[in-house]
Amino acid sequence: MAVAVDVRGYIQLLRSCSAVAGQQLHQALLKSGHVPSSLPPSNSVLLMYARYSPAHRHDARRLFDEMPGRNCFSYNSLVTAHLNSRDHHAALTLFRSMPERNNFSWNTVITGMISAGNLDTARALLEEMPVKDAVACNSVLHRYVRSGRMDEAFALVRAIGLECGTAAASPCNDPFVLATIIGACADRMKYDFGRQAHSRMVVAKVELDSVLSCALVDMYCKCGDLDSARRVFDSLAQIDEFSVSALVYGYASCGQLDEALRVFYRVENLNILLWNSVISGCAFACLGDDAFALFVRMMLSDVLPDSSTFASVLNVCGFSGMLKPGIQIHGCGLKSGTVNDMIAASALIDFYSKCSLWEDACQAFSELRFHDTIVLNSMITIYSNCGRIEEAKRVFYRITSKSVISWNSLVVGLSQNGHAIDAMELFCEMHRIGVRLDKVSIASALSASSNICSISFGEQIFSLATVRGLQCDNIVASSLIDLYCKCGNLANGCKIFDGIDKSDEVLWNSMLIGYASNGHGHKALELLELMRVRGIRPTERTFVGVLSACCHSGLVEEGLTWFKQMQEDFCVSPSAEHYACVTDLLVRAGRLDEAVEFIENMPFKADPIRWTTVVSGCKAQGNEALTQKMAKRLMEMGKSESPHSSLYVQLSSVLAAQGDWVKSEEMRGLMRERRIAKKPGYSWIDS
Repeated sequence: MAVAVDVRGYIQLLRSCSAVAGQQLHQALLKSGHVPSSLPPSNSVLLMYARYSPAHRHDARRLFDEMPGRNCFSYNSLVTAHLNSRDHHAALTLFRSMPERNNFSWNTVITGMISAGNLDTARALLEEMPVKDAVACNSVLHRYVRSGRMDEAFALVRAIGLECGTAAASPCNDPFVLATIIGACADRMKYDFGRQAHSRMVVAKVELDSVLSCALVDMYCKCGDLDSARRVFDSLAQIDEFSVSALVYGYASCGQLDEALRVFYRVENLNILLWNSVISGCAFACLGDDAFALFVRMMLSDVLPDSSTFASVLNVCGFSGMLKPGIQIHGCGLKSGTVNDMIAASALIDFYSKCSLWEDACQAFSELRFHDTIVLNSMITIYSNCGRIEEAKRVFYRITSKSVISWNSLVVGLSQNGHAIDAMELFCEMHRIGVRLDKVSIASALSASSNICSISFGEQIFSLATVRGLQCDNIVASSLIDLYCKCGNLANGCKIFDGIDKSDEVLWNSMLIGYASNGHGHKALELLELMRVRGIRPTERTFVGVLSACCHSGLVEEGLTWFKQMQEDFCVSPSAEHYACVTDLLVRAGRLDEAVEFIENMPFKADPIRWTTVVSGCKAQGNEALTQKMAKRLMEMGKSESPHSSLYVQLSSVLAAQGDWVKSEEMRGLMRERRIAKKPGYSWIDS
């Protein structure tokens, strides 16, 4: 006998009840005969089970199969149950079997496929959709943007625009879709596409809300059209803080700080969002002093900085080499506790590493209570840069979800610290377990191969790069040229160089240094002239190659001329490496007195290798007077000034060759007294 129940009341309860209560309501409706015979209560129970799937997916399926009549709502509910249970194949199969589908059906299955990461299937379903819906379009478009597949996002917008035209109901006129499009244009600086989207908004008379107006101002600012950004801003009926923030950041990031401050100070109550906009804009434009001054002004105005503020100021301090202000910012962060935040902590570690204060970066890391993958990746590089490769390894193995950046960082670190074989083995492990290799992975492995002149391994790596379509990448090609040139195979290096259509300065530098290291000085200088003709500006690294080429080919006057020209004509300040090349150039030419004078006039203290070069020249030239002078200088040095073991060994050897065994033994005695150990040499031959 059927039991009388309040069906409408039960339907209302099923919308928000727990799973247990839902099952009790289901039993009551079964006893009353309303389920599964009546469609409205049956659909309500079905939706309740879908909501609590995967735990109740089988209950949903059983009820669906028992229902004598079903409508679109019934199918949509079961599709939802399958999607919540991550059974995407069953959801798609059921969707295909539906006798009719509404917009909700399409939106449910498309968004479900996107959530599952099956974006290509979602795109195919969107193309099948008879009437394109803004929800489905925006879901696919937004995921394309989030996944970095910008070109496909723009292609989708074009396709929908052509199909739906300029009708008011077109998905391309939906504010959410437009905001996604404009945001993507800003990120990729697609100025022309962004202007077209803005034109569509004007033609379709789309009302500018705060999200759209802010997106437009941001897009124009990032694309460098500040006049259009200002016009959009001035046309707003109601100005909100987000639009002001976008315009202020735009002006500041383009270096127009005065204009940014004019807009900034028009706001009565300045909050942290606006302060962050102007400070981060200054940071982007590398206006370090202005960013720091604004930070101080913000502190005086009783607005407390957050992690984004600290990150912006620390980033620009690190980039500009502003050590003292950066340390002061660190102190403020310690007082407020903000440095414990991951964003601020990451910026702090980056600041110290950019200032080459590796120990301070390590100390900042050790004080962190929590770590994320980004910070741990940074620490692999930092530990590698200060020679603490074992710590770098420990950090690497602490990362539970290693990204390709994690692997690349350790491969580079091992290679830089003389562990080329370990680097190559790690690369092989990457490949074995299926880590997706990128151009940095390939280039790092090639660099490790070149460090031990393992041309056989390097060519295997290049074959792998070719399979992955990376053989024409400039970074990969540059590393391969370096490998061939270090192994003496200049012809193959030239073939790789000539085969690249669009060469950048890195590629030119690799080829130029290759000529230099193989003694082809004139060809290196010819390549430099060709580089200038092609409009590629020589860099600091270029002139290292040029001076090295002159050194190895005995082009003394040319080398001295280029050392002068690099400063006067190209505004390149000489580094220690440039001075080392000129010292070597003078020593090889037998101009030892000039070499000593050159070293003594350097703007920084010479390292032991420079003096070792001079001592080698003394041995080759038989210059006993200068050798004695160098020995006297070394003996007068304090223990704290004691240089590298190579200088002691070289001087001892030269004095012994000259027959001065007493002073030769004194050099060896100094080494023992100062506890300076000679590092044993080793060699490698690739089999």
